[in-house]
Amino acid sequence: MRYSGGRSNSSFSILVNGRAVAQRNSTEMHVGPVALAETPLKIGSAIPTGAMSDLRIFRRWVSDEETQLLAEEYRLKKLLASGTSWSDMTPQDQATIRSFHNQVIDPDYQARSRELSATEQRRDFIYSRSTTTPVMQERPSAPRAWVLDRGQYDQRRDEVAAGVPVVLPPLPEGAPRNRLGLAQWLVDPDHPLTARVTVNRLWQSIFGAGLVKSSENFGVMGDRPSHPQLLDWLAVEFIQSGWNVNHMLKLMTMSAAYRQASTVTSEKLGKDPENRFLSRGPRLRLDAEVLRDQALAASGLLQRAVGGKSVRPYQPAGLWKVVAITGSNTRNFKQDSGEALYRRSLYTFWKRTSPPPSMTAFNAPTREQCTVRRERTNTPLQALVLMNDPQFVEAARYLAERTLIGHDEDQARALWMFRAVLSRPASKDDLSELLSAIDAFRNIYQQHPKAAQELISTGETTPIAELDAVELATWTMAANTLMNRDDFINKE
Repeated sequence: MRYSGGRSNSSFSILVNGRAVAQRNSTEMHVGPVALAETPLKIGSAIPTGAMSDLRIFRRWVSDEETQLLAEEYRLKKLLASGTSWSDMTPQDQATIRSFHNQVIDPDYQARSRELSATEQRRDFIYSRSTTTPVMQERPSAPRAWVLDRGQYDQRRDEVAAGVPVVLPPLPEGAPRNRLGLAQWLVDPDHPLTARVTVNRLWQSIFGAGLVKSSENFGVMGDRPSHPQLLDWLAVEFIQSGWNVNHMLKLMTMSAAYRQASTVTSEKLGKDPENRFLSRGPRLRLDAEVLRDQALAASGLLQRAVGGKSVRPYQPAGLWKVVAITGSNTRNFKQDSGEALYRRSLYTFWKRTSPPPSMTAFNAPTREQCTVRRERTNTPLQALVLMNDPQFVEAARYLAERTLIGHDEDQARALWMFRAVLSRPASKDDLSELLSAIDAFRNIYQQHPKAAQELISTGETTPIAELDAVELATWTMAANTLMNRDDFINKE
């Protein structure tokens, strides 16, 4: 029997004559290392006579080649004692002698063998902790399907071959009738839908609504395009650019339609209430992930590293346990710490049965099904998230620290903070309102210093000790107020 120490895909292996005949993998009851010091080892208790001819215990991983050599030990001894020359040996005997030389005599081979065993053990450990995902592959024989009479599975009629709907262009010439052929058909320059659907979704991400408003439905039941010729031109440009998404996004954002002011006049509102004719620039509430990332970026907390595992930022405790299945590895939520708390929302771990509440408040889909077009609503919960969620409060406090360190006077601080949050200079009215709010916050926290200390203690990062708690709380609320403005929450 061979035991991996719980670090491979097959924790226990039973070998007969050096060949594995049974194994117990890490998905079964036992997955951890055996506490040999606390468990009595009984050998031969299941044998009627209680006797064994040979027993050896190795305190290291034994490779398959070594176990096979051990199984042939008695034959090997006879072979070596016989004095048979190499040329007179059978191929099987020569292989046994060669294995013996490698495993017992050659130190270089032994070292490489140990290194290979360690690598394989590490590989098996990685496999054992990874999720297995079924992957489809093409059948070796041609797939077969039939027209069923009234849909009854046992009433087959005409056999149906692989193909595409006759109302659409045929498969490219020479394309195989499988998934590869379907992929080639989808990206064929003559395909009437792929490029149009893609540029329509890109347009939707920029303008809030696609040229075809029902971006999830290009069929006869969907909306007609508001600008069909523009949609066609964009589709052709997308294809001719080599399907370059960055090129298309740059083209759209630099267009005169996008660079218009979002100011709404009564005349424009009367003639174009939904802005379907692009009479003004787009104005829409930011998506949940973008809004969180924007707050972290404005504060200076955002970690911009690309790649890596998913992270678990702030969320109320106990939410996962309510909907978790017994034995689930996501039964308990364990919040991350350090830089992981401030990574882009793209890397947030997502439990579909219990998505992050700060995201769902801003209409983030649950991901239980594909969502091409998100809904945008305005609710009081959104304001509560922006004002009270630890992620946003901590971002405001971090921005306040940068403001206090970099500037000495209220007016200079207010001007710098306003530009940092909203990416534009403050007008006279903006500055006057912000300074009035700062005076009001300062008066409140001077009377309630304990509340000031509680506010600046929000989040994992530690406030700068040299800064006055009342002053830091005052500017934290100023930053939080700016992050609740419409021109921060909405793209204008």
